[in-house]
Amino acid sequence: MSLDELYKEVILDHYRTPRNRGRLDPHDVKLERNNPLCGDELELYLNFDGEDLVGIAFEGKGCSISMASASMMTEKVKGLDVKQARAMAESTKRMMAGEEPGDINELGDLVSLKGVVKYPVRIKCALLGWNTLLEGLDEVP
Repeated sequence: MSLDELYKEVILDHYRTPRNRGRLDPHDVKLERNNPLCGDELELYLNFDGEDLVGIAFEGKGCSISMASASMMTEKVKGLDVKQARAMAESTKRMMAGEEPGDINELGDLVSLKGVVKYPVRIKCALLGWNTLLEGLDEVP
């Protein structure tokens, strides 16, 4: 399967059937962010147990890339500690910036977001959730 086919399949799957979508109660952190260029809107909910991210969910509306990326992000970082979640977000951002190829063993399905690099205007869409997560990790209670 080509990267383009993988990109389309994974993105559409997460867009049509988002994981961890909805309000998370209780939550320790709630952030609302948007991407005015595309009209994407995201609310991110985080719940911590010490340094562990034990709960994460999102609500929002926007393009398939922003919503699918948020869905994939919640699956990938849920259960990680703050340091691991931050490393995952930074690694994803570096891949999206074209600074690293993206390790499928580390990133799994997130590597499918690499296809967005061909469309620079859409990179902000794919990173909306990740940038919001990084802000939220700074607010660990």
